[in-house]
Amino acid sequence: MASDAPDLNASDPEVDEDAAFTVRVVTVSPDQAGGRIDKVLADLLSGMSRGRVQALMAQGQITRDGAPVTDASGKAQPGDYRLEIPPAIAAEPAPEAIPLRVLFEDAHLIVVDKPAGMAVHPAPGSETGTLVNALLHHAGASLSGIGGVARPGIVHRIDKDTSGIVVVAKTDAAHHGLSALFAAHDIDRVYVALTRGAPQSKFGGLARGTIEGAIARSTSDRKKMALVRSGGRHAITHYVTERAFGPAEKPLAARVTCTLETGRTHQIRVHLASVGAPCLGDPAYGSGPPALVVRALIAEAGLKRQALHAAVLGFVHPVTGDTLRFESPLPPDMAALEALLAKL
Repeated sequence: MASDAPDLNASDPEVDEDAAFTVRVVTVSPDQAGGRIDKVLADLLSGMSRGRVQALMAQGQITRDGAPVTDASGKAQPGDYRLEIPPAIAAEPAPEAIPLRVLFEDAHLIVVDKPAGMAVHPAPGSETGTLVNALLHHAGASLSGIGGVARPGIVHRIDKDTSGIVVVAKTDAAHHGLSALFAAHDIDRVYVALTRGAPQSKFGGLARGTIEGAIARSTSDRKKMALVRSGGRHAITHYVTERAFGPAEKPLAARVTCTLETGRTHQIRVHLASVGAPCLGDPAYGSGPPALVVRALIAEAGLKRQALHAAVLGFVHPVTGDTLRFESPLPPDMAALEALLAKL
């Protein structure tokens, strides 16, 4: 727990108006070094728990002398530690009358086709208008409480600007059961991506394969994830290039289906970029823009986000034992872009 003693080693908080977070700087002296870094910082920062320090580290928001600090169990080193603290969000999201496309619902769970632009749960920058806000209006207090007041019923997430299928627990039994299925990778999850270029095949023809690579928070940009050689979380994506668009010898774009064996933050986006075929419209991953003609088609189709859609979700109902499988067609922006790409 954080110490109740005066915060003598930390600077007064200041607000970074551009980034909308509070900055705190704390100095660890040589005498204070050597203990677990999360405990040392929590002791020096009044009102901050070790858990909060660990969460900030995981988000890449703590640095020492400019270098990211990511290992909460590591030993504290002398120096100045800078913490970038996101603004607080409401403890309890409010119900909002937002239309939902419900694919399935019973007393235990609900399956929703989430539109692009909707965050799954409240977070800094997306405090309202989330799937949780909509579900609280739709299902009231029946959502599972395991996820806490900010994330009731949430078992898994997809990115705010990724569209597609999400399952949410309405009872604790369903939440436990779904969590076990996800932990055992016993969930069928298929995504459709429209990519810049196409994954390259060593054997000619359209490429298929498996991408394995551990993913962790980027050390250069806390908002991004990256492949890492050590540490991080193991991630596996199976992909199939269904169709390439443009010249056969050098496709300008492709439709790629990705089947997840694991579910890490930004996994598909990071993995596809690592094989030279990032999602079209993705502002964070991949190097260089698509060809001019493809950029024109993206604008014509009205795509303003990464071209990634959670198209299939299949699992065994954790309470009834029924086998469930749901499919979602491409949303209008991706469908329009694919139709335009087909003319190349």
